[in-house]
Amino acid sequence: MSKIKSLIRKTTSFPATKNNDNNLEPIQKNNTPIEQTRWNGWGNVNINKKVSSHGAKLIKSHIGKSTKLPSVSLKDVLKTVPKSRLPAAITDLDIVSTDREVRLRHARGQSFPDWVAMHSGDFEAFPDGVAHPQSTADVEQLLKLAREHDLIVIPFGGGTSVVGHINPQKGARPVLTIAMSKMDRLIDLDFDSQIATFGAGTQGPAVEAQLGEHGYRLGHYPQSWELSTLGGWIAARSSGQQSLGYGRIEQMFAGGTLLTPQGVLEIADIPASSAGPDLCEMMMGTEGRAGIFTEVKMRVQPQPEQEVFKVAFLPNWAAGKAVLKQAVQSNIRLSMLRLSNAAETDAHLHLGTTPSQFLAIGTYLKARGLNSDKVMLTYGVSGDKAQNKLALTQFNKLLKQHGSVTGKITNIMGSVWAHGRFKFPYLRGTLWDRGIMVDTFETATNWNRIDEQMAQMQEAVKTALADEGEEVMAFTHISHVYKQGASLYTTYFFRAAKDHAATLKRWQKIKHAASISLAHGKATISHQHGVGRDHAPYLAAEKGELGLQVTHDMLKSLDPEQRMNPGVLLED
Repeated sequence: MSKIKSLIRKTTSFPATKNNDNNLEPIQKNNTPIEQTRWNGWGNVNINKKVSSHGAKLIKSHIGKSTKLPSVSLKDVLKTVPKSRLPAAITDLDIVSTDREVRLRHARGQSFPDWVAMHSGDFEAFPDGVAHPQSTADVEQLLKLAREHDLIVIPFGGGTSVVGHINPQKGARPVLTIAMSKMDRLIDLDFDSQIATFGAGTQGPAVEAQLGEHGYRLGHYPQSWELSTLGGWIAARSSGQQSLGYGRIEQMFAGGTLLTPQGVLEIADIPASSAGPDLCEMMMGTEGRAGIFTEVKMRVQPQPEQEVFKVAFLPNWAAGKAVLKQAVQSNIRLSMLRLSNAAETDAHLHLGTTPSQFLAIGTYLKARGLNSDKVMLTYGVSGDKAQNKLALTQFNKLLKQHGSVTGKITNIMGSVWAHGRFKFPYLRGTLWDRGIMVDTFETATNWNRIDEQMAQMQEAVKTALADEGEEVMAFTHISHVYKQGASLYTTYFFRAAKDHAATLKRWQKIKHAASISLAHGKATISHQHGVGRDHAPYLAAEKGELGLQVTHDMLKSLDPEQRMNPGVLLED
């Protein structure tokens, strides 16, 4: 044991979040300027995430040696952007740009097909122009002109969609993308009711920065928080990493202004109502098909006195799942619970550590009696110190009942997780440059189906490329828990093929296999990413034909000419 303690003492390179006892989110006052974001990948051009040598070795042991695909230059792709088809009545507006690079940067999101397009140069289609409205009146004018000139309209938030929400399609009608990035300010804060009114284009860091100046917080932290927007969260029914404590977006969204082709729909911010169907619920998840949110009213709360993240290890998946279910069903006041299965635990320990850290953690856990079946549980509390102390006391008791291993080194890992919680998307670019393809999919189901569903998903993914003699590495975690059930989030790696087209076909095989494993009505096709184009073919299994018809009829009543984002959510 003395050797283990020595290893832990030597493991001094764990990054720690500022003021770990009051671990509040870093704030950023302004949206990231588009020129600072990658045109063919994720996030800020100045941020990269390295992959450890032992992490790369682990992936190679599963999928084999990989070869990098070539990437086209921005200069060459710009040559393929055609002349705009928009009429002068629109291009003459100061808020509309037909610049080729602006159009290119608004042509794709962050789905795997988007990455293939951005690196191969085969974009297929571009918007004919990009509008940057600064007010609700600007958006009204744009929708009026879209009707007069028969345009397709695509709402654009942060461009972070991973299921094909924002991609223009080839067709006779010109495409106008309406980017909401300039509508990014806190408009009003009702201190009595704790309702904040924002422009719908406000990105996650700017939301928290502006609220933080007044001592408040929204608390919605999806993986895409760095770039994604309030309007996008609402349109796709987003869920954040701390939704256990702060709630999903449907608990936060109180009302607002939705501009539709048929007029303005004002959704009142009433705390509760039995006056018919809830318009908030009806308009969330419409993915740009119903219209464009311009101003949104959000339920906020005071900044917590203290926020802490910790890590514990448990002997196996069954023990970890029991802890999660008992914690949520007994109302322990935690802000988040995340359980990695054994395969993901192993991958995280490889990918998220230096060699010395990896050795120290592995030696420590082995000495405490944990083997290859061990699972990692990340959890957090957020609130005043007295509430947090009670919650942690209750949860620690539950952990001990199920054979947990905790200690200094696992607590440090909680800080490591908090420090890098929004950096995982950057790893995708690092691996892409090595010819290692990575993607994810997610679902949610009841507790009594969690194990079966996880097994079905992983088996479907791992065997999807068997006809090519290719192996797929896959692992899963639970990231959101409910009394009824939980979400399952699977990450998978596979080798690039000989070219971009063949690589895309490999992804299509995996995506179809994964979706079929969900498309039986007992698990959702999407817990937090939305439907977009990629999931639309599988929606009927969850909603049923009548459910699809009701959705279609509602959207058609607001957009009878189907000019708002056609082909997204529903197959047209």
